[in-house]
Amino acid sequence: MAKKTTAADKQGATRNWVAYLCEFLVTSGVMPTWEAATYLTENLFGEKPNPRLLGTINAYEMTSQFLQRLYRPLVEAASRDITLPDGAILHVFTDASLTGKSAVLVVYMSGDRHHHQLLMLDTVKAWELVFPNSDEVNRWMEERYRLVRSALAVVIERQARQAVLAEAS
Repeated sequence: MAKKTTAADKQGATRNWVAYLCEFLVTSGVMPTWEAATYLTENLFGEKPNPRLLGTINAYEMTSQFLQRLYRPLVEAASRDITLPDGAILHVFTDASLTGKSAVLVVYMSGDRHHHQLLMLDTVKAWELVFPNSDEVNRWMEERYRLVRSALAVVIERQARQAVLAEAS
């Protein structure tokens, strides 16, 4: 019998992203382990739309937090895999929408020349980021992680070449 493989497996998924998200929430001090596990279970799995994000109390703040809690670990993982130059940082900006697609921007900021580079612009309906299983979460997260990681590699390589050319001239 042939073994079924998921899309994430075919692309070589590198992480169990649900566990990575949980660990990130705990180690960054956002919430304790039991609360992080409950938060991710309630917000990543179930029926669409996510009723917790469409509630009338603090809907904007909950949506913004949710997007940050999904995308910041991706960015952190990419910055662990590719060494950032001294002083450089990555920042996640969100523009949450309660009626349409929210925008998530990942921006690279170099430390010395104040060079800013957009690495990713993702538009999502936050309340529709609900998955049937962890394989689908892993696939979705892995796609975005690879996008950020490859864009970051290109930007850092380009800046290194420019620095070498500037020194040579």
